[in-house]
Amino acid sequence: MRRLWLAILLAAVLWTVMFSPWTAPYVNFWWMMSASALVLSALATCFNRKWWTTMAWSPANVLWGVLIAVGLWGVFWLGDKLSAWLFDFARPQVDTIYNMKEGESPWLLTLLMLFLIGPAEEIFWRRYVQQQLSERWGANAGFAVATAIYALVHAGSCNFMLVMAALTAGVVWGGLYRLFPRLFPAILVSHALWDAAVFIWFPI
Repeated sequence: MRRLWLAILLAAVLWTVMFSPWTAPYVNFWWMMSASALVLSALATCFNRKWWTTMAWSPANVLWGVLIAVGLWGVFWLGDKLSAWLFDFARPQVDTIYNMKEGESPWLLTLLMLFLIGPAEEIFWRRYVQQQLSERWGANAGFAVATAIYALVHAGSCNFMLVMAALTAGVVWGGLYRLFPRLFPAILVSHALWDAAVFIWFPI
């Protein structure tokens, strides 16, 4: 468990540096996010070298990944409209998130999200963190704690909408992993596709 908590602490530090209004101006978000995702997924693989043994790739898993991504995009579209109606600060905070892609190549960002950032986050947060906590404390507690941590590492951004977005996505992906662990390839695909869709292809 010591390795797990050290990895989580590292993730919290990296996410705070990337998102904090006091440190973010001094780093390139996308390169740091890519490097962080690579490091964390590598740690997850070193600490749990057999995580890929349950990966069962199939056309059905890819299709489920697409459907999950589409459904989650719809949840976020609806959530954006509802939050903008309820809170004056909601849309400006969402726009702050989108401003992070300004000046960057959409093709490069798409490739990073599809083949590095999205998959690496799932390998770390679900297949490593949630799985380890579930084996230690039970599936329900593992899901709840991993999802809470996934949301809280975004708190350094001081952006309520980003934290709620992470919580919502974490509940969906973590909940699916809790109920259907063999669908992990589909969850991984959905995260990669959703990232690219919500940031580049069909921004909300």
